[in-house]
Amino acid sequence: MSPHTDYIVAFDQGTTSSRCVVFDRDANIVSSAQEEIKRYFPHPGWVEQDATEIWSSQLGMYFKSLARSGITSADVAGIGVTNQRETTIVWNRHTGEPVYRAIVWQCRRGTPCIDRLIEEGYSDLVREKTGLMPDAYFSASKLRWILDNVPGAREGAEAGDVLFGTVDTWLIWQMTLGKVHATDYTNASRTMLLNIHTLQWDDELLELFDIPRAMLPDLKASDALFGLTEADVQARVPISGVLGDQQSALFAQCCFEKGDTKATYGTGCFVLVNTGDKPALSKNGLLTTIAYTSHRGQDGQGQECERHTGEQGSTVTQVTYALEGSVYSAGSTVQWLRDGLRIIRHVSEVEEMALSLEGNDGVYLVPAFNGLGAPHWNSEAQGVLTGLTQGTTPEHIARAALESTAFQVADVIHAMEEDMGDNIAELRVDGGMSKNDFLMQFQADVLEADVVRSEIVEATALGVAMCAGISVGFFSSQRDACALQRRTGDTFKPSQDVGKVAQLKEEWEHAITQSQV
Repeated sequence: MSPHTDYIVAFDQGTTSSRCVVFDRDANIVSSAQEEIKRYFPHPGWVEQDATEIWSSQLGMYFKSLARSGITSADVAGIGVTNQRETTIVWNRHTGEPVYRAIVWQCRRGTPCIDRLIEEGYSDLVREKTGLMPDAYFSASKLRWILDNVPGAREGAEAGDVLFGTVDTWLIWQMTLGKVHATDYTNASRTMLLNIHTLQWDDELLELFDIPRAMLPDLKASDALFGLTEADVQARVPISGVLGDQQSALFAQCCFEKGDTKATYGTGCFVLVNTGDKPALSKNGLLTTIAYTSHRGQDGQGQECERHTGEQGSTVTQVTYALEGSVYSAGSTVQWLRDGLRIIRHVSEVEEMALSLEGNDGVYLVPAFNGLGAPHWNSEAQGVLTGLTQGTTPEHIARAALESTAFQVADVIHAMEEDMGDNIAELRVDGGMSKNDFLMQFQADVLEADVVRSEIVEATALGVAMCAGISVGFFSSQRDACALQRRTGDTFKPSQDVGKVAQLKEEWEHAITQSQV
């Protein structure tokens, strides 16, 4: 690392926007830039994006963020990539052109494929190998759909001419002008094709989904050196860290000890609890996932550990697992109030509307726009708005939208507590919706636990910046990076009557039942 490289840059490519954030040696944000990207809904339940736009917007935000901080690529020690997970991109190795639009994680078109797999009795096999519930949420069924429905895709994949990647892989491919086709284990663990015990692409799963191995990316530790930038980035900058967005937030929240728990409130809401160095299978509908991997370990040392040797000779010293619960609709529910119902003009209005009421007056919204995730896992569930009367106002619907997020997170946390046999006393939170004080206080009330908000609410960028910085020696270790940035904002403590909370939960359960009829 050059002595003049005083910055780490995070590429934060999300479902609704591409962001780029510049951090200094104290893990402070120097500058950032963000641009919304479009989603397409060609059929009910289908969600797509333009992979070319994903790359061009991310590159554009990189240069904008550098310009705002008055630096160039020559000042950057490393680039970290964090991304929306499960979203599936397939492209031609020789031309670099996508063969189809990116199929977004929210897309349900793979449901028939998953239903057949379940009917044929493969659910336990998938769960044991991948830690995941068989569901169209993950990449495998999306990839299978492209291979079966896009002319020439399967033939190209079998010949090694067509490649697959999640968004991180796509961005790395573009940055290196096609020299690197790789992903990290956190993203790989969301494809439903990785054996999380052996850390290898699993031949039995590839055969089950009929996916050619030749199209899969190489596997690397999260803090590995993935390659050097080549394309339009002015200097050859190391791509030195990769984490799926939710794992990146877990990293940023310094959830390095077993039992540490975080929730990120974005388009969806994702709750992860650190379960240590061994995968734990849930009995309550949660996912087992890889939280992060390292070839250095927490102390920053790089000793090798043969037990964790994966494919392509990639060796990792530390593997940390997590249980995860995914709430499909959180911020997207508020966007629906704006773009669908048109009862608000700006998302910032929703908190004031909720606070204008003393209670919800029995109005509940179950935002099952794409089915229900953990712990229900019902792809057929439909959105429900209950308790309407002639006195119901837009304010009631706005409040119900916010409360629905807190209720869904509480359902996930309670499932985690049952699996772990212990109560979670503190939830560390981040993401755009965590700025909403009403939501955070209501979350503490229905959880009956403290909610601690990070001072940096956009933690996904921070986590991968920490990881990338460790890789190039910008930070000496996980503990060093954590000590620099562990700054908390507000803490929300339970304040509502326990009996009232119990009544609210009972009414919410009734609404959930109605959504699954």
